[in-house]
Parts: sequence; structure tokens; C-alpha cells
Amino acid sequence: MADVDRWILHLTGRSVKELVLDIWAGELYKIPWCLFSYQSLHHLKLSHCLLKPPTMFKGFSSLESLVLHDALMTQDAFENLISGCPQLEKLILTSVKGFTQFNIHAPNLKFFRINGKFEGISFDNTLQLAVVYLELSSYLNSESNHSNLFNFFDHLPHIKSLLIVEHCLKYLAAGIVPVELPTPIIDLSSLLLEINFNDLREISVVPCLLKSSPNLQRLRMIARLEEQTDLVTPVSNCMEDIFSGPTMSLSVKYVVIKDISGTKSELDFIRFLLQYSPVLQKMTVKPAENVKPELMTELIRFRRASGQAEVIYHGKDSS
Repeated sequence: MADVDRWILHLTGRSVKELVLDIWAGELYKIPWCLFSYQSLHHLKLSHCLLKPPTMFKGFSSLESLVLHDALMTQDAFENLISGCPQLEKLILTSVKGFTQFNIHAPNLKFFRINGKFEGISFDNTLQLAVVYLELSSYLNSESNHSNLFNFFDHLPHIKSLLIVEHCLKYLAAGIVPVELPTPIIDLSSLLLEINFNDLREISVVPCLLKSSPNLQRLRMIARLEEQTDLVTPVSNCMEDIFSGPTMSLSVKYVVIKDISGTKSELDFIRFLLQYSPVLQKMTVKPAENVKPELMTELIRFRRASGQAEVIYHGKDSS
């Protein structure tokens, strides 16, 4: 790594606007102190690195995008780095280690993506954030007395696109799951969810998000196969409770549901989506492998609130 050190030192003092450092083997590469003096940087990508900024480091004043992959650093170092980049618009974190609570303070941030293991994410002064992509590889915090839903959306008033995959829905389901959020997600137009239809708590998050998103246009869902959880009340018997109450009229126009296997809880969910979506135009269902063709017959029989709703079945048995 001595050659890399010399190369980075050689660039010190030059107007470097973009730096990509991809290291994939051996020990983590310790970023030399001189890189933290690159104040002309607009784009920075670091892979397989150890980041330990000097105590005098105040951030990158011109940085617009930051990608950290397989990086190790302390929570204080991370928070100081992010808050010290006032122009940061794009932040991608993949397998960042050293802490599990990610606190994001970035006033100009527009795109955020995280993939890995974490216990929590909080946003502060992120009023410009429009696209959020959460990918939680494993759920670390099994119990929570507070509402992760409340905390997560509290500082995301203008989010337009939200993608929640793997175990992130389980994370949001921790604590209290309300019927709807106290403040509507007014600008949300596109929502992608990966969901375990055997988990009632995960399912209960979905109607909350739908009822809190008055301008949602597109909904995509991916069924995640997991073993049946031990529930006092079966999931299918709770659907009426989840969707009942004051009139629930959804604004969604396009729905795509993938990898379902035809269980009763999945079908109940589709039935209720059709029943409460008066402006729905198209629902596309893509089943998992080896699903019985009777599933298509079930879907066709469901009553639809929208007279324009078209249900398209993309199975191997469909014509």
C-alpha cells in the first residue's frame, strides 16, 4: 500500500475533484491524513478502507457525493464527516462497520442508500432528501419501546421515492405501529417494499404507509420467503382489523407484486388493495416458481373498487 500512499501524497495541493479508491483484498487500507486535506473534492468513493480523520479535520466543503464500501470508522468520525460536508447531495453506505446507529445531518442531501447491518437510522436537517433506499442484511434490534416509524419519517417531509428491502420492514415495525403517521408523507409517489407475509407486524406497516401517502402513484412489493412465525392470531384473520376503520381510499395507480406463492395472507392482501384503490389502473402479479395456476383464477374473482383496474398475471401458466 506504500505506492498508494505516495500517489495520494503526490496529489496533495492539486485541484482533485473526483477520487475513486477501490481496494478489494488484504487488510483494510488506512486512509492517509493528507487525503483529508483535499478540499476541492466533489466526488469521493472509498472501498475496503479504515478512516480515521485527523482531529483538525472539519469535513470536505465542496463534496457532493460520497460512497463508502466495506469501510471501518467510529461513529463520531462518521457524524463529523457527514456534517462537515454541507454540499453533500448523494450518500451511499455499504457494509460500513464500527457502529450500528447512523445519524445523518446533511441539509442538501437528496439521495441516500444504505446496505448492511444497523440498529437505527435517524435524519436531522435533511429537508431536501427525496430518494431513500434501505437494505438491512440482518435485523439486530429485536425489541423496541419507541416507534421506529415515527423517528424515521420525522425529518423526511419531502421524500419522493422510498425503497425498503430485506429486513428493513421488520426494523420499521419495531415499537408502536400507528394506523397512520401524524404528518402525511405528502410527496411520496413511489414505494418499493420487500415483505414477509407471515409476519403480522411487517404487514401492519404497509397500510400505515399507504394511508400516510396521499399522493402515492406506484407501489411495488416483493414477497420474502421466511418460515411461518408463531402468531396468536393468524395473519389472514387480522386483515379486516388492519384495513377497517374510517374510509381508507388509496391513491395508488400502478401496483406490481412479485414472488408470491399463493398463501391466504398474500391473497387477502391483494384483495384488500383492489378493494380500497378506486383509481387503480394496473396491477401486475408475478408469482414465484411452481405456483399452481389456480392462483390466476383467484385473482380474477376479486372485487375491484376501480372500474378501470386491469390485473395482469405473469406466471408460466399464463398465456
